[in-house]
Amino acid sequence: MFSLAVLISGNGSNLQVIIDKCAAGEIRAKVCCVISNEQDAYGLERARIAGIPIHVLSHRDYSSRTQYDLELAALLETCDADLIVLAGFMRILGEGFIDRFPNRIINLHPSLLPKYKGLDTHARVLKAGEDTHGASVHLVTPDLDSGPVIAQASIAVTDVDSVETLQERVHGLEHEILPRAVGWFADHRIKIEGDRVFLDDMPINRLKSK
Repeated sequence: MFSLAVLISGNGSNLQVIIDKCAAGEIRAKVCCVISNEQDAYGLERARIAGIPIHVLSHRDYSSRTQYDLELAALLETCDADLIVLAGFMRILGEGFIDRFPNRIINLHPSLLPKYKGLDTHARVLKAGEDTHGASVHLVTPDLDSGPVIAQASIAVTDVDSVETLQERVHGLEHEILPRAVGWFADHRIKIEGDRVFLDDMPINRLKSK
């Protein structure tokens, strides 16, 4: 069966959605391991409850990003996952790490990429007066949040929105698009050629942001 390694740093709500949809057969895959860089991440408890092997690999235990990446890559190779899913994993992975898993790492980002790469997306969207916001699943490449977009969804930004309300609403989008993208991979519907992604042999077009 198609296998997933899910990397987290916090609550793990997106992990929970993936676990639930795998259990229900809506995603034809299994989560073979969950890895966190934070020992107190609640997502680890979600994995424990589901009987999924967990690993904690704290970045604080390594003297350099390169050393951490090497250890993380070695751990992932023992998991033998078909797809590595970054679901709220708050670490930037280096080029050497990414090159070891070509076209096998996807990330969930809380913005309509290519806009608002990096952190604090909700606050930046409000400050800029944007009328739309959203979430993206993209292929991980060495350039931060710049890989080809696989799935996106958007919401309208209202006059009463705050950082907290936007975060909550975008979470709802994340819970839709991440399992959808994972399911496409599990069903072997995704093909990647260079910087282009195809779904059922049709190119996936990145949503255009204003």
